[in-house]
Amino acid sequence: MALTIGDTAPDFEADTTEGRIAFHDWIGDGWAVLFSHPRDFTPVCSTELGYMASIKPDFDSRNTKIVGLSTDPVGNHEKWAEDIQAIGGTAPNYPIISDSDHSVAKLYEMLPADVEGDPTERTPAQNATLRNVFVVGPDKKIKLVLIYPMTTGRNFDEVLRVIDSLQRTSQHAVATPAQWQPGDDVIIAGSVSDEAAREKYPDGWGGARPYIRTVPDPAA
Repeated sequence: MALTIGDTAPDFEADTTEGRIAFHDWIGDGWAVLFSHPRDFTPVCSTELGYMASIKPDFDSRNTKIVGLSTDPVGNHEKWAEDIQAIGGTAPNYPIISDSDHSVAKLYEMLPADVEGDPTERTPAQNATLRNVFVVGPDKKIKLVLIYPMTTGRNFDEVLRVIDSLQRTSQHAVATPAQWQPGDDVIIAGSVSDEAAREKYPDGWGGARPYIRTVPDPAA
């Protein structure tokens, strides 16, 4: 069974471009985004790493750390950072894990358990499943899993939107509807009875059906 929402994010220690980290300790009491890459010096990933660097302040403001992962050694990551800056204007300003023994990729079930050997002898196509995004909460549980094909760049603005929703729904007994953005109406969670909802929302709620109880964003 693949890792999924609600599972504990596997802990690990690994070398990165910013030194060795123990993943759970590195996350601390905040949130984290782990996003993986099949190899260094790949075109789509190069654009993604640069874009993530440019919007890192948006993650910081949400108490969310970001970390990349690729199977190449740290030395290659450092050389790749020069290309990333030339391509997108911003070099990675967050750690990139060197998963040169494939241990993290296997732990997160992105590569088969029998993969071994020099990672630089594998092609990106052989590592195609390393195009994942994992959002991890302060409780070290996986909150979101996205898997992208190698030919489609990831939408990290959407990851920010999901983190906004996750943080809102973790703090309040609400859910967020399709296309929700901070400030939009939210839906009272189904676990909240009408009686309890009336206590919390004495002005009532809207909604096209009784089971869709919409109220203003409690954090707006």
